[in-house]
Amino acid sequence: MPKLPRIRSSNFSSTHNNQNPLFPSNQTFPPTPQEFDYLSYPSTATSLSSTLQHFINSDTPVYGRKIHTYIIKSGFRPNTNISIKLLILYLKCGVLDYASQMFDELPQQTLSAYNYMIGGYIKHGKIQESFGLVRSLFSSGERPDGYTLSMLLKASTCCGSNVLLPRSLGRMVHAQVVKCDIAADDVLYTALVDSYVKNGKVGYARTVFDMLLEKDVICSTSMISGYMNQGFVEEAEEVFSKTVEKDIVVYNAMIEGYSKSIDTAKKALKVQSQLMKTEFFEHVKMGSALVDMYAKCGRSEDARRIFDHMPEKNVFTWTSMIDGYGKNGNPNEALELFCRMQECSVEPNYVTFLGALSACGHAGLVAKGREIFESMERDYSMKPKMEHYACIVDLLGRAGSLELALEIVLKMPEKPNSDVWVALLSSCRLHGDIEMAKIAANEIFKLNANDRPGAYVALSNTFAAAGKWDSVTELREVMKLRGILKDTACSWVGSESG
Repeated sequence: MPKLPRIRSSNFSSTHNNQNPLFPSNQTFPPTPQEFDYLSYPSTATSLSSTLQHFINSDTPVYGRKIHTYIIKSGFRPNTNISIKLLILYLKCGVLDYASQMFDELPQQTLSAYNYMIGGYIKHGKIQESFGLVRSLFSSGERPDGYTLSMLLKASTCCGSNVLLPRSLGRMVHAQVVKCDIAADDVLYTALVDSYVKNGKVGYARTVFDMLLEKDVICSTSMISGYMNQGFVEEAEEVFSKTVEKDIVVYNAMIEGYSKSIDTAKKALKVQSQLMKTEFFEHVKMGSALVDMYAKCGRSEDARRIFDHMPEKNVFTWTSMIDGYGKNGNPNEALELFCRMQECSVEPNYVTFLGALSACGHAGLVAKGREIFESMERDYSMKPKMEHYACIVDLLGRAGSLELALEIVLKMPEKPNSDVWVALLSSCRLHGDIEMAKIAANEIFKLNANDRPGAYVALSNTFAAAGKWDSVTELREVMKLRGILKDTACSWVGSESG
C-alpha cells in the first residue's frame, strides 16, 4: 500500500463561527459524499474536527478520507486533535497501514492515541502488533490506564493458537494494575476474571471477583463457567445465587455446567424451576441447553418432554435430541426424529449427520446409513468429514461388508486419519479378517505408532482369535521395544446418594 503524503503537525487558529466554513450556507451539514468538494472552501480546526467526527460516527467513514485529501492539497497543518481523528477514521475504515502512519507522524504520541491503535490492531486480529505497541508505550514512559490493560486481556483470550503469549499474562497485567495504582475499573476487573478463568486459575479469578464493587452478570457468568469447568459445582451455585440480575447467558452457563455428569444433572432441577418463572424459559437457546443436558445424562424422556413443549426449535435443538437418543440406546427414535427434522425443513449440520450415522451403526441399518451418508453431499452440498467416514466404515464393517468399507476408505478425497483406520481395524477383529487387519494396523502405525496402543492390542487379539500365536508374540515384542503400554481400563459408577 503506498504511503500517504507526510503532513507536518502544528497548531493553527480555531475560528468559532456559527456556520461551517467548509461548506456554504445552502448545503446541508455534514454534506453527502457527492456534495463534498475539498478544493472549494477554506477551513478551520473546529470545522475540520466536527466534520471528521461526523464521518467517524457514520456508517460510511470511508467518505471522510476526502477530508484528509483536502488537508494535504490545501496545505493546512492539522493539530494533534485532528491527527488523532484521522487515525481513528482510518481505523474505522480498516486501513491499518494509514492509521499506523498517522500514529507515527504524531508530534506527541499520547495515551489516547496508543489506546486507539492498540484497540484497532486487536479488532482486526493483529495481536502481535498490538503487543508491540504496548511495549512501546511502556518504553516511552507513558503510564497505561485501565482501558489499555483490559484490551491486553481481551487480546490474550481472543487470539488464535498461532500467537504465542505468556501463560501468566493475566498475572502480569494484574501486577501492573497494582504497580501503577490504576483505579478500580469494573471493565478491567471483569477482563481479569475472564482471563484467569480461561487459564484455569479460578482461585485468582475469585480474588479479583470479590474485589468488584458491583458484580455484573457478565463477570458472574465467567466465574460460574470457570467453577463448572473444574467441577466446583457448589461454588458455581453460590455465585449464581448471589447474581441479582440474571440473564439467559448465566442460566445457560449453569445448565451447561450441570450437563457434565449424571450426578450434577440431578441438581439442575432447582435452577430449572427458577428458569420456568422467567421469560427465558421459552427461549430456543435455553430449551436447547436443557434438552442437551438431559440427553447427555441419559434422561431421554425428560429431554423429549422439554423438546416437545418448545415453541421454537433450531438445528441445535434437533441435533441434541437426535444425538441423545443415539447415545442412550434409542437408535430408532433418533432416526425417526431425523426424518421429522427434514420434513420440517430444518437443514441438518455436520453434528446432526454424525448423530444419525451413529444411530444407524447402533441399529445395524446399513442401507439407511449409506443413504444418509450419500445425502450429505448430494442434497446439502456438505462434504463428509473424517468422523463421518469413520462412522460409515464402522457401520459397513460391523455388518460384514469389509471390502466395501475398505473401498470407501481408499476412495476418500483426503488421506484417511487414524480414526478411520481404527474403525476398519475393529471390524476386522470382529470378523477375523487377518489380512485386512494388517493393512489397517500398518496404516495406523505409519500415522501415529505411539499414540494408538489400542491398535496394537486390537491386532494382537485378531491374531489370537485366529490362533496365530507366533504373530501375537512377535507383536507384543514390538510393543515392548517401542515402550508402548495399554492404558489401564476403569469404570465409573454413580449412586443415588451421589
